[in-house]
Amino acid sequence: MMDSRQRGTALLVAGCFFMEMLDGTIVSTAAPRIAGDLHTTPASVGLIITAYLVTLAVLVPLSGWLTARFGPRRVFLAAITLFTLASLACAFAPGLGVLVVTRVLQGAGGAMMVPVGRLVVVTGIAKQDLPRAVAYIVWPGLAAPVVAPLLGGVITTYASWHWIFLLNVPLGGLALLVARRLIAPGAPAGAPPLDVPGMLLAGTGLAALTWTAHLLSAAGSGPAGAAVSGAVAVVALVAAVRHLLRAPHPLVNLRTLEVPSFRAAALDGALCMAVVSAVPFLLPLLFQEVFGWSAVKSGAVVLFVFAGNIGIKPATTTLINRFGYRPLLLVATLGLAVTTAGCALFTAATPVAVIAVVAAAGGVVRSVGLSGYATIAFSETGEERLRDANALFATSHQLAAGLGVAIATVALRGGAALTDGGRSAYAVAFVVLGALCLLPAVGALRLHPSAGDAARTVGPSGARTVVPGGRGVTRSTVSDSRKSE
Repeated sequence: MMDSRQRGTALLVAGCFFMEMLDGTIVSTAAPRIAGDLHTTPASVGLIITAYLVTLAVLVPLSGWLTARFGPRRVFLAAITLFTLASLACAFAPGLGVLVVTRVLQGAGGAMMVPVGRLVVVTGIAKQDLPRAVAYIVWPGLAAPVVAPLLGGVITTYASWHWIFLLNVPLGGLALLVARRLIAPGAPAGAPPLDVPGMLLAGTGLAALTWTAHLLSAAGSGPAGAAVSGAVAVVALVAAVRHLLRAPHPLVNLRTLEVPSFRAAALDGALCMAVVSAVPFLLPLLFQEVFGWSAVKSGAVVLFVFAGNIGIKPATTTLINRFGYRPLLLVATLGLAVTTAGCALFTAATPVAVIAVVAAAGGVVRSVGLSGYATIAFSETGEERLRDANALFATSHQLAAGLGVAIATVALRGGAALTDGGRSAYAVAFVVLGALCLLPAVGALRLHPSAGDAARTVGPSGARTVVPGGRGVTRSTVSDSRKSE
C-alpha cells in the first residue's frame, strides 16, 4: 500500500497538473476581455495560448535530461517557482508582447513541473500501487478542460481576466511549501552529454507541429501557412526520429517503444487524449452557437463530463485489478467512441437530462481509459528506462492535448463544407472524433491478455499478481511467489 508520503506526493503532482492544464485552456474564454484591455484583437490573443502550448511541446522532452543532470527535487522546485512567478508576471503584463513572453516562461515551468513530478511518483513505487498513484495524477488533466469554460466565464464576468493568472500565485506558493517537505533530496543520477542535435530537431518539429495546429484552428488563417508549417514539422520530426534512433545518448530514447504496453500507452493513449481534449471544446460551441444557450448553462451541462470523471475514479483501481488492462481499455475506447459519436444526435429539442447522461457516461469512459493508459505505461518498464519512458509519454500526451482542438476544428470545417452548416457540421465533427477512437480500440485488442499485470494486485481468479524480479509478466499465488524467492 502507498504510504502517506507517496500519497501526498501524488496529490501534489495532481494539483500542479491541474494548474498547468487549466492555464492551457481557460485563457480562450477570457480572450475578448484581454484583447479589450490590451487594445488588440481576440485573434491576436490566440498567440498567448499558442506560445504556452509550443513551449510545453518543445521543452517537455528535455525534462528527462534535466532530471538526470540536476536531480528531480531541484528541477521540480525550480519549475513550480518559475510557473508561479511567470503567472504573477502574466497578470501584470502591460501589453500583448510582454504577455506572450511571460506565457513562454509559464510554459517552461509547466513543461518541467508535471513530467518531473510524475517521475518522482512512479520511481520506486511498488508496481501494484501504480493504479492508485496514477489515479490521483490523471483526474486533474481530465477535469481542467471541462471546468475551464465555466470557471473562465465566471472569473471574467464577476472579476477580471487578471485573476486567471493571479489564482496560481497562492496555489503555486502552497505547492512549493508542500514540495519542499515531501520531495526528499537526492543526488543527480548522472546525465550524459546533452543531445543538442536531437533537442534542436525535436524542438523544431514539435514547435512547427503545434504552430500548424494553431493555424488550422485559428479563424481566418489560410491553408498556405499551415501547409508550409506542416511540411517543416514532418521534415524535422523524421530527421529527429532518425537521429534519436542512432545517437549514443539520445535526448529521448525511442527504444522504450519496444515494450508493447508502453507503446500502446504512448501512441493509443495519445489518440484518446486528443479526443478527450476536443470534446469539451466542441460541446460549448454547439450549445451556444447552435442551441442558443448561455455560457453559464452551457458550462454547467459540460460539467457532467467532470461528474463522470470523478464518479468513477474511486472504482478505477478496483476495475483494473478485477478485469485487467486489455478488456478495460477495449471497453473504455469503444465507450469513448460511442459517447463522442452520440453527441452528433443532440438537437435543441434533446432534453437536457439526456445530454447530461451522455456527457457523464463519456466522462466515465475517458477517466477509465486515460487512467489505464497512464498506469500501463510504466507497469512493465524497468527502473533504468523510467526517465526516458516518462519523457516520451509526457511529450506524446501533451502534444495530443494541443492537437485535439485542431483536429476538432478541421472536422468542423469539413462538416460545414459537406453539409448546410449549423448542427449538421457539428454532427460530422463528432462522428469523425468517434471514429478516431476506433484506432486505439484496435490497439487494445492487440495487447497481450496479461499486459500490465505487473501493476495489478489481484488476478482474474483472485490470485495475487506478482512479477519476480520486477521484469516480465507472470501470474502466481502469493505462496508460489514466496517459493520462488
